[in-house]
Amino acid sequence: MVDQFKFSYTAMKTTIPVLVMLLISSLSCSKKTSKEDYVSPIVKVENPIVPVEPEKTSGVTLSADGLTNTYTLINKYFGGTGDVIETPDCAHSPGAPHITQIYDELLKKYVFAFQIHVSPDNDRCLPATDRQRNEIKTYDKSPDSLLASLNETVRYSWKFKLDKDFKPSPNFTHIHQIKALDGDDDLPLITFTARYKSSGNKLEVIHTGGTGTTSLKYIASVPLSDFMGEWVEVKEEVSFSFDGKYQVLIKRISDGKTLLDLTVNNIDLWRDATTLCRPKWGIYRSLLSPEYIRDEQIRFNDFNITEIK
Repeated sequence: MVDQFKFSYTAMKTTIPVLVMLLISSLSCSKKTSKEDYVSPIVKVENPIVPVEPEKTSGVTLSADGLTNTYTLINKYFGGTGDVIETPDCAHSPGAPHITQIYDELLKKYVFAFQIHVSPDNDRCLPATDRQRNEIKTYDKSPDSLLASLNETVRYSWKFKLDKDFKPSPNFTHIHQIKALDGDDDLPLITFTARYKSSGNKLEVIHTGGTGTTSLKYIASVPLSDFMGEWVEVKEEVSFSFDGKYQVLIKRISDGKTLLDLTVNNIDLWRDATTLCRPKWGIYRSLLSPEYIRDEQIRFNDFNITEIK
């Protein structure tokens, strides 16, 4: 009797787990699952707004995120305690933002779109009517790390894209400037300007020293056609002094082609009575030849300012 009980107990220990497994399997298979019954745990959203993390670099980087108010985002990184945005919003009623964020299909991320209109845009509603401006900058209320002092070397890098049908003025269409913040601060030390030429439009890099004798003027001129409809990346290094050094490298992102590789030594990159220098980016152009220009959009992104020494 004892042996029979032991046998029955042992059999139950072996059989019960198997029966439980069979029961669970039977219940789970009792209802067929079809495509109509299945609910995916992932909800697909057309054109989702997904913020892109800025590239990892040293210094301070301003990149579009597709979520934050554009002017708030720019001032968060470059503004410090002030406002670094210079737009013609005031010329529109109601005021319309001239810098926005849009998704760029080539970079697969959000970027800044700088807009300018032949009319009614002006230069911040100031008296001058022969020019118009839509720029960002750093200035005296910006963090110290975004401003250049005498004998300091700063690296600036950014990306930009001109439209494939971009039309520059024969006078000037500035897209980047390095300027003194005070003292002799009227003309930029370094300017990138797109210019109409009957022989073929150019992107020019212009140097203006403190005097006529120290100004090198046109230190580079390259075909604008290489830039149009293409994203390019700029790396610029400036050693700020009366006997400074200027370097710039511009590469096209789509194929890595070098569009400009320039180094200039012994160049005047400071001004009398100046205490600080700073960069500007955007669109600043002449209205003296309106027949040559049109409403434009220039895309920018990934502005970086890094103090090297």
